Parts: sequence; C-alpha cells; structure tokens
Amino acid sequence: MAEKALAPLEQKQVVFYDDEIIAVLLEERGEREVYVPIRQICDLLGVSYQGQIRRINDDPVLSQKVKGVNVTFTPSGSRGGGMQIANCLSLNYLNGWLFSINAKRVKPEVRDRLIVYQEKCYQVLAEAFRENRLSVDTDFDELLQTSESDAAQAYRMLQALVKLARNQVLMEAQLEKQVRRLDEHDRQLTLYSDRLEEIEVTLGAPERQITPDQAMQISQAVMAVAHELGRRSGRNEYGGVYSELYRRYSVNSYKALPANKFDAALNWLNQWLQALTSEDDVAF
Repeated sequence: MAEKALAPLEQKQVVFYDDEIIAVLLEERGEREVYVPIRQICDLLGVSYQGQIRRINDDPVLSQKVKGVNVTFTPSGSRGGGMQIANCLSLNYLNGWLFSINAKRVKPEVRDRLIVYQEKCYQVLAEAFRENRLSVDTDFDELLQTSESDAAQAYRMLQALVKLARNQVLMEAQLEKQVRRLDEHDRQLTLYSDRLEEIEVTLGAPERQITPDQAMQISQAVMAVAHELGRRSGRNEYGGVYSELYRRYSVNSYKALPANKFDAALNWLNQWLQALTSEDDVAF
C-alpha cells in the first residue's frame, strides 16, 4: 500500500448480479483510471483476502497496479462503515487477478460466482464509468432484452441512437484528425517540391530553364559584347549578339536557355568580350 492514501475523484456503487461493488476513479499525472478495492471482491467471492493480497504482491505486474485509496464503505457485517484506506487494484488488471484464481480450487458454493466475475465483472464496472451511470442493474438489462412493450422498444431504440451518435462522434474526430494529418502532409509536400525545384535549378537539370538571376547575367554579358562591337562598327549590335546566342543554343529567347547550358553560354560571351578587348584585338 502506498504511504499516503489517495483521494478519489469519484466513487460509484455498481450493482452486479445482486452484489454491490465499489469502484473509484483516480487521477495521477493527468491520467485517469478506475480502481476496485481488493478486499470487497474477496469477501464477495468467499476467498481469503490475505492469501489473495500475497498472490498479487508476488506478481511482478499486478503488484505495481495496487494503490492505497480513501474509500467510503457502508456498514457490512463485522466491518464498520465510513472512510477507510483500502488496497485497490486497477480495473484494467482486475481480470488478470481474477483469472489467476483457479475455479476448481475454490469452494463449490462460490465456484459459479467466481466464473461469472471472471467473465463479466470487468465489463460491467468499465461501462458504469464510461457511460456515466451510477449503477448497473442486470435484472433491468435482462428485462429490457426480453420485453416487447412499447417502452422497452423505445428504450432499446434510444440506446441504439446513443451508440450510433457516439460512434459518429468518434468517427468524426478520427476523420478530423486524418484531415489535419493530410493538410500537414500537403504542406510538407509543397516544401519538398519547392526544395526539389531549387536543387534542379542548381544542378542544371536539362528540362529546367535558367533562373531570373541567371537570365540577368546573360543579358548583361550580351550588352557588354554588343557595346564593344558597336564601338568598333558604329552600329547597334545587340540584335546580332542575341541572334548568335539563339542560334548557338537553339533557343528563341535568352530566358529560355536551359539551366545546364548557363555556364557554357556565359563563358562563351565572356570569352567573346575578352577577345574584343584584348591587346591583339582578335576578331571573333
């Protein structure tokens, strides 16, 4: 048992086959979990509490799922009522403990009760908290399934509608989660696509054209060559230089120059300019 008993957020009295079972809701580190007092289950099943608590403490898993909890009991037999500190086992591990009790080794008069607890107790307790019910009356459930009255049919229909609505809410929440995930995938895909385009331009993929910055460098190089030619001929040589560029690289605009031809075109223009301004003034 823990040194300091825990205070439950909620305590419920659940009716299970004429037995009243206490269950409490605890919250630790933001996680909520249902716990069940171990002694009360032992008393209801007619098995030794001391023997079962030893069995639980010897189990490496179950022993980690026991907590001391402040539980309010009603007077019962020799046990007094009021708030008491009780060893409680996590509901998620209740069946693990119950199924460790061999039905063949208990008294014949409690054998059937043990089997019922093993099969259905967890489900009833879990539903009591999940559906926010204060108790689960199995007699009423059986009556509800067998009765053909208008009230019973209406009740079953409402139950079906509630279940349908619950499933719809869960499905919509799941769908919304998937939509958010797809939106994030689309955003990532756009980022990757933009990055890939930058890489293709940088590597000079044949199908890609030069960037605006590269087009400006080609235009400036053409202007420099045309200016130097015009200074010698006295004519406007821009059209001639552009025509030679288009012919050499099979394009109809310097902006349509393939990215992988950029370095070659710029080097060619720079060499032409260098030839024009060299001391030997070699005609290109």
